[in-house]
Amino acid sequence: MARRQLRFGRRRTSNRFLALSVILFILALAIAPPVKHYFTQRAQISALKSQLSADNSALQKAREELLLWQDPDYIKSQARERLHFVLPGERQYIVTDTNSDGTQKSTTKIATSLVDGQPWYSRLIASISETGN
Repeated sequence: MARRQLRFGRRRTSNRFLALSVILFILALAIAPPVKHYFTQRAQISALKSQLSADNSALQKAREELLLWQDPDYIKSQARERLHFVLPGERQYIVTDTNSDGTQKSTTKIATSLVDGQPWYSRLIASISETGN
């Protein structure tokens, strides 16, 4: 009889453990999707925060550049650099001679065929032919 009680005691403990295990497994299955969504959303939030900070820094740089473009002296300097504009009465020379080792050789060429008073198309053709030389 003592053996029977011992068997029933072990069986009850084993049944309780099995029931508790099943309940914990079902609980884990129920909680897993919301936890996954939580961590996914946290990752999205951190990515959006980093993108926002990058966009804010780009916006600040654009505002600073806009302030520069409101200065007439800056506009003149950019026109001279980028578009090779010159003021009336000035003459511009562009040196494009490079050595085989990649260093630039400092030479000065005088544009003789670019004379004021010629039509624009004649000056354009002369400029192209002089650039080819």
